[in-house]
Amino acid sequence: MMGGDYAPIEVVKGIRLFRDEEQGTRDEGRVELTLFGNEQRIAALMQEHGVAMDGIKIVHTSQVIDMHEHPTKALKEKQDSSIAVGFGYLAKGLTDAFISAGNTGAMMVGSLFSIKAIEGIQRPTIGAYMPRENGKLGWLLDAGINADCKPENLAQFAMLGTIFAEQVLNIENPRVGLINIGEEEGKGNLLAQAAYPLLKETTGINFIGNIEGRDVFMDKADVMVCEGFTGNVILKLAESIHDLTERRKIKDEFFDMFEFEQYGGVPVLGVNKPVIIGHGISSAKAFKNMINIAQKMIEKDVIGLIKKKLNN
Repeated sequence: MMGGDYAPIEVVKGIRLFRDEEQGTRDEGRVELTLFGNEQRIAALMQEHGVAMDGIKIVHTSQVIDMHEHPTKALKEKQDSSIAVGFGYLAKGLTDAFISAGNTGAMMVGSLFSIKAIEGIQRPTIGAYMPRENGKLGWLLDAGINADCKPENLAQFAMLGTIFAEQVLNIENPRVGLINIGEEEGKGNLLAQAAYPLLKETTGINFIGNIEGRDVFMDKADVMVCEGFTGNVILKLAESIHDLTERRKIKDEFFDMFEFEQYGGVPVLGVNKPVIIGHGISSAKAFKNMINIAQKMIEKDVIGLIKKKLNN
């Protein structure tokens, strides 16, 4: 509740939006929410914004990890922070998923050390939603946490991205493309050249070959794979498109899709429980959608499907 530039008020508003949409849509009962943070502030805001407390529990925490703090040091020294306590509950099975728009590094460290990577996953990854001209979304990964990769990492990213695209984005038999500087096999740097044959041999993915930068926003591939350096450059370029169109007052349905808050956060793929990381400037709409993503990952058992795929 305390993570993000506009916390906790925007988180409370997001919960209100989620509860309003949830009314009458679920036969098996409401999603139970556990809120970590300053109990007095949260309770007052919940009352102010008319959020009923049934199915909601507040766990008081006295510390906050700020955005500028070193992730590992902060988690070690701030054991009563909302992120540290939240991961503690997740690790003990007291919650099924954890969501925060707080310090991204602390969220990654918490994921790796509290709930750990799934056995067989070399490197967990985070992705990014890529708007496409046809009005649908593509999925790009890695989006920045693995700046240097081995070919085997890209093959695992393709598998993780395929499962997420199928189960959460509802894309049937998603096409996997390797981001490169040319379409022909053998193009690119040493990583791309070595990853191509490995992706061709990887079972359970629909690998279509190399794609170029001009294909990212087109209907060429559904899952786009690269190392995190390239992925983060593409993500930040995509984010700038929305900023530019806003400043120049350009209204267009396609450019409106570059407002990334509407998709909520992104999951850390490859760890043992659903962890959703939001942007620091997340608004109520983003928090509502983060809860939706976590709910969908639990209901579709995305983690179980990843484990099953690794064991095949």
